[in-house]
Amino acid sequence: MLKQIEGSRGVAEAVALCRPKVVCAYPITPQTHIVEALGEMVRTGELPDCEFINVESEFAAMSVAIGSSAGGVRSYTATSSQGLLFMTEAVYNASGMGLPIVMTLGTRAIGAPINIWNDHSDAMALRDAGWVMLFAETNQEAVDLHIQAFRIAESLGTPVMVCVDGFILTHAYEQLDIPEETLVTKFVGPFQPAYELDPEHPVTAGALVGPEAFAEVRYLAHHKQLQALKRIPALAEEFLQQFGRDSGGYFHAYNLEGASTVVVGMGSVVGTVLDVADELRKNGHSIGVMAITCYRPFPFDTVREALKRAERIIVIDRSITAGMGGPLAADIRLALENRLLPVHTIIAGLGGRPITKASLKKIFERAPLGELPEITFLDLNWDMVKNELGAEVA
Repeated sequence: MLKQIEGSRGVAEAVALCRPKVVCAYPITPQTHIVEALGEMVRTGELPDCEFINVESEFAAMSVAIGSSAGGVRSYTATSSQGLLFMTEAVYNASGMGLPIVMTLGTRAIGAPINIWNDHSDAMALRDAGWVMLFAETNQEAVDLHIQAFRIAESLGTPVMVCVDGFILTHAYEQLDIPEETLVTKFVGPFQPAYELDPEHPVTAGALVGPEAFAEVRYLAHHKQLQALKRIPALAEEFLQQFGRDSGGYFHAYNLEGASTVVVGMGSVVGTVLDVADELRKNGHSIGVMAITCYRPFPFDTVREALKRAERIIVIDRSITAGMGGPLAADIRLALENRLLPVHTIIAGLGGRPITKASLKKIFERAPLGELPEITFLDLNWDMVKNELGAEVA
């Protein structure tokens, strides 16, 4: 059904169609509208047989999700930024216990200084926590990825984080196709927990494990990520057949065939990149775009194959690993193995700074000329930086 709604509302309706039994909620900008909408749907009965639990913190939200998932019911929560950091201990516990929790991350910068606007700093901080991480390019894809996330999580026994760009997507109003409940129910299926806490049949979950078994437990988490690599494209294909939309999978490729320059990005920035690439192609530039959807596990082999004919790669990173560069660019370099291929990192959009078509066009035009350094900070105010460095030296 086509609806003109806010992105957060679309995500909430998609989650509701998957029929979670527990929604744990603690508000933090910019994900608040998602849990508010779910709370409203529980109150009105639009989301039946679901317990909406207001908790006192983000740590409590994930802790409740862990308890309810271990108790044998489909569980969901959402967070952003410092909220994700506050629940970090529990985020690792959820993956370590193999619990199929689905969480929306409304991506947002991390302080200090305090900043409520969008970048990918929060997601990148938890990229090695053992969760499957999917990035939505559009609000329609955000809707579709949440439906796929429940299948991925429950078929593998692993939690899934769907990353949706804060404000740019969460607060944007646009036309979205919200699927029919019968189709979602058929695709997601009933929740069948691998184990279920029961006083009549007690088990221990998340207990102390010593050196004699800890490595084996961590290997099992690694194995689940490898299994997810096989499962994710198959589910995306199944979703395409049932819903008619090519959402999910490893990545979306645009004009990669024969492209000498390939731009790689994640999330909403890809739309701007595509516009610039289309303009440049009209002027004779050989440029393609790769939009990463599945960031964890990272599809190294498939990315390597897709980029094998490129002459140079430009990676748009919306976060920075201080002293090193961009995390997405690091994964792309690792995927390319020993190929002597220029990989240029563009650090852009930190703290919600606009990523303009004009700025990207200048970057993309310089790349074939050999004028791009290994790392570029897009639209950085060098006068401000020099003033600060001068004060430090003084």
